[in-house]
Amino acid sequence: MESIQSDPPPLRQAQIPLPSATSGGSFSENNADFTSVPIHIITEPSQLPIEFLEPSPQKQLVIGLDCEGVDLCRNGTLCIMQLAFADAIYLVDVIEGGVTVMEACKPALESSYVTKVIHDCKRDSEALYFQFGIKLNNVLDTQIAYSIIEEQEGKNRVPDDYISFVGLLADHRYCGMSYPEKEEVRVLLRQDPSFWTRRPLSEMMIRTATDDVRFLLYIYKKMIDKLTDLSLWRVFVRGALYCHCFCLNNNNFADWPPLPPIPDDLAGEDSVPQGEILSVLDVPPGKMGRVIGKRGASIMSVKQSCNAEIHMGGNKGPPDRVFIIGPVKEVRKAEALIRGTMMDI
Repeated sequence: MESIQSDPPPLRQAQIPLPSATSGGSFSENNADFTSVPIHIITEPSQLPIEFLEPSPQKQLVIGLDCEGVDLCRNGTLCIMQLAFADAIYLVDVIEGGVTVMEACKPALESSYVTKVIHDCKRDSEALYFQFGIKLNNVLDTQIAYSIIEEQEGKNRVPDDYISFVGLLADHRYCGMSYPEKEEVRVLLRQDPSFWTRRPLSEMMIRTATDDVRFLLYIYKKMIDKLTDLSLWRVFVRGALYCHCFCLNNNNFADWPPLPPIPDDLAGEDSVPQGEILSVLDVPPGKMGRVIGKRGASIMSVKQSCNAEIHMGGNKGPPDRVFIIGPVKEVRKAEALIRGTMMDI
């Protein structure tokens, strides 16, 4: 009696833009600036590239990274971690692979030999840290890089004007691609908050997860071409502080990798670049309303007065702290102003 063999799973592919695509304008899915790479669903460590699992200075990597989950934060559920390589997309199924596959990924996610390109890493870092003990390190955050390039080119900083991933993709200087499916998924997530926990992965889930990373390496190359050495250092420092932001612990991040040092070629200049810090300000019970102010007026006033980023945990928490990132002088100024809003008059 012949055994019945099941058909192998279909070979899924993604279209990723090539580094040689024209630098001036946007492109479309149908032109020759794209190449096909396979999409792999990962449930076991052995399915990942060995150079990723065993990072080394001899084989340094740059990868795109994103995470999907339910209410992604310390208390949510990380469901999928997407990794974009130059020759493949890997969708790490955290629901099926569990702690085993995430522990295998930990050395690379913490390694300084693997550059992780990600858009707005704060909540992803928080989920990785509190759910799997992973200290995300060596991050080039494209949201940060966009802001610093704008500043580098002389544009004025506007508080809370952070580029969305959809907005970044649409910008012809970096990609010039529309992403209407993103809003469709947002609507679907509001209707079905457990969307990313469903198994087996649907074609829509695979496509959506892939779309969130397949352009990241191309955007990275575009940004690297624009960033000066000083600006690039600032991007990595602020990326590290973003990774710390919501990952508050009891030892002031002493067990995390250190912030990137000032490069030797910058340290010798007459004007040594100013470093940045993260300050975590505790807000006493009942005072957060004063910090925020009516319709956000108080906190917006602080943001407009300081060259520092101010973030709050919001509904995902932590609800009783304010996180301030920026040069020391500006952070101290923001701290004083925020404490002033809490004072009883």
